[in-house]
Amino acid sequence: MSSLTQAGPAVSAGPAPSPARKRRGSGRKWAEIGLFSGPAILVYIGFVFLPVALAAYYSFFNWNGLGPLERFIGFDNYTRVLTDPVFHTALRNNFFVVGASLLVQGPLAIGVALLLNRKMKGRGLVRLLIFIPYILSEVIAGVAFKLILQAPAGGSYGPFDTVLNAVGLGELRQLWLADQKVVMWTIFAILTWKYLGFAIIIMLAGLQGVPEELSEAAAIDGAGWWQTQRYITIPLLGPTIRVWAFLSIIGSLQLFDMVWIMTGGGPANSTHTMATYMVLFGLNRQQVGFGSAVAVILFIISLVIALLYQRFALRRDLEGSLTGREG
Repeated sequence: MSSLTQAGPAVSAGPAPSPARKRRGSGRKWAEIGLFSGPAILVYIGFVFLPVALAAYYSFFNWNGLGPLERFIGFDNYTRVLTDPVFHTALRNNFFVVGASLLVQGPLAIGVALLLNRKMKGRGLVRLLIFIPYILSEVIAGVAFKLILQAPAGGSYGPFDTVLNAVGLGELRQLWLADQKVVMWTIFAILTWKYLGFAIIIMLAGLQGVPEELSEAAAIDGAGWWQTQRYITIPLLGPTIRVWAFLSIIGSLQLFDMVWIMTGGGPANSTHTMATYMVLFGLNRQQVGFGSAVAVILFIISLVIALLYQRFALRRDLEGSLTGREG
């Protein structure tokens, strides 16, 4: 018995789109892109690019912010900034905060996040209490600690030194915000109290992406809790740690409000950061051209560090995030 096969009607491709239709589709696509991204681009140009360009322009003048720009001095403002010992101190303080944040706040945040990621009673309440300092205004926190750590006046000590004396630790009392040897450590301790909760929340968010099956498999193989965290959890937390480190570095380079409120750059200019140094000369002393030069230097330092960090630290995290179309 033979079988007969019948070929069905051939399926032909539809007519190719005409060049006019392609142009209309392309024009519509670019119109949509412009409609949705245009406002954001205008905001970026107006509030980021334009201020930076104006600061770079003003930095070439000896200008107090009033009247026309007439006294062009070239790179003299930059020479003055780069040879000023106070700016060197400010730059050193910024990088001290950067290094201390990475070496102290990072491990603390990871350790606390690992503990809070375990099932325990009151875990939500503990997370809330840890995050409260971060949501406080920098002005409120700065003023509060300035009052708490105030220097002795009229024979009376501030609240913190009074507590130390009451518990028998009076020999530990210091001029916390007035002694050049301890003031930067005091500021860093306050910054840690203020921003550690943010780092912990970021680490906790990253831990939610670590599959529990890996920990269970490690436990079956006989690995202890610390071995599991060291060889499985923390390596998988790497992208989150690198993102937090980037945010910490940029924030430390731009540190201003807490230092300005608590010490104003003192004592004897020992706690200045690049931002407080810029405000001191650019606004308080009405040397807008000089302050603009400081702003440009701060921008360049932050930009270079951000680009280098993205190139060498975030590169593997960004690989594959943008996919090209294969032809």
